Amino acid sequence: MKVTIIGCSGSFPGPDSPASCYLVEAEGFRLLLDFGSGSLGVLQRFIGLYDVDAIFLSHLHADHCLDLCGYHVARTYGPAAPYPRVPVHAPADAPRRLAAAYGMPEEPGLETAFAFARLAPGTIEAGPFRVTSALVNHPVEAYGFRVEYGGRSVTYSGDTGECPELVKLAENTDLLLCEASLLHRPDLPVGLHLSGKQAAEHAAEAGAARLVLTHLVPWNDEADVLDDATRGGFTGPVELARSGAAYTLA
Repeated sequence: MKVTIIGCSGSFPGPDSPASCYLVEAEGFRLLLDFGSGSLGVLQRFIGLYDVDAIFLSHLHADHCLDLCGYHVARTYGPAAPYPRVPVHAPADAPRRLAAAYGMPEEPGLETAFAFARLAPGTIEAGPFRVTSALVNHPVEAYGFRVEYGGRSVTYSGDTGECPELVKLAENTDLLLCEASLLHRPDLPVGLHLSGKQAAEHAAEAGAARLVLTHLVPWNDEADVLDDATRGGFTGPVELARSGAAYTLA
């Protein structure tokens, strides 16, 4: 299983990365976790434009889903259109919200290019992968994901504040992609985002093997985010996410 970071910028694209998007590959099957602002362009550096086999959207904030609108254009009007519909696993209101973002009526909406399936906590099969979804702690309906293949796993927090469900989801995971949007301070907002220290605390409690800090907001000093994480009690490798970084779990 190969995991490539397409975008890891938090809230909006940064100078060196689009917003959230993670490519997971095995046996020729290509799965996306989120499809945030700016990610469609960078994705084409790593796979063909029409090579996406499934998409999982953690929630419906623009920095996690908006490039699905551009991808609808590619799959609807490309030279060999119509292309097969791509399964999109997303929160309940995704078809209506994304059609509105694109400027289309609700019917047919984006469903000419995508087959939407409503997310719920639990485990499903997607190609060769087992994908487990769990509700996390964010102001809107939001999910974290655990993707398993060949006895290995990657867990993606999505956007979340402190969350026991994330610890359960990431138990003994090989790679934890965990958001670290905030710089740590005593009065952090509740139920919104994590700091680097809190991300490391979740990784330590879960027994994760490796921690990669994601959703890095451009106005933060990344050295401070990483320094926060060193105070979270996690003893495994920890690093900042980078667009283009790849991890092979074997």
